[in-house]
Amino acid sequence: MKRDTRQAILLAGAELIHRQGFNRTGIKEILDLAGVPKGSFYFYFPSKEAFGLALIDHFTEHMGGTARSILFDPGLPPLERLARFFATLREKFSDLHCARGCPIGNLSQEMSDLSPAIQQRVCAAFSGMAGLLARVLGEAAERGELSGGIDPDQAAAFIVDAWEGALLRMKAEKRIDPLLRFEDIIFTRVLR
Repeated sequence: MKRDTRQAILLAGAELIHRQGFNRTGIKEILDLAGVPKGSFYFYFPSKEAFGLALIDHFTEHMGGTARSILFDPGLPPLERLARFFATLREKFSDLHCARGCPIGNLSQEMSDLSPAIQQRVCAAFSGMAGLLARVLGEAAERGELSGGIDPDQAAAFIVDAWEGALLRMKAEKRIDPLLRFEDIIFTRVLR
């Protein structure tokens, strides 16, 4: 029961914060959506910042599970898996009408200058995502499918950076075009 209440708070907070931002989302609003009493929040999270840290872990776990299911599908070649991963994300953002963006990227933009703890956790999340991509790129390199001389770790970090920038522009323009440009450049010019 305790775990279910904590999870309900995290799920409600994830939805609201992804939609409207960390600072614009109040604890009461989260608890109302979760359907739990006010005292429950502080039982599980000593502060809103602690909640933010748990939320980053929640987003990382959720997105990491989705990423792993696509990126490590043994039935497809590595670069095809990577392309499918980004195409899947693009479709998701298209369904959201080019709104919201990456929840971890959003928290980074909103909170990194205000909370060193959140800034560090966000950096770890980005590094974790780059690590997953680097594994796939390492496989592609071993198979001779990467452009010569590309370091999988550096390329993976660059891809995360470029993706986050494309998402930022997508949100600003309310068009999917920046994500399509990202995919075109990464898969036709950078990696091959």
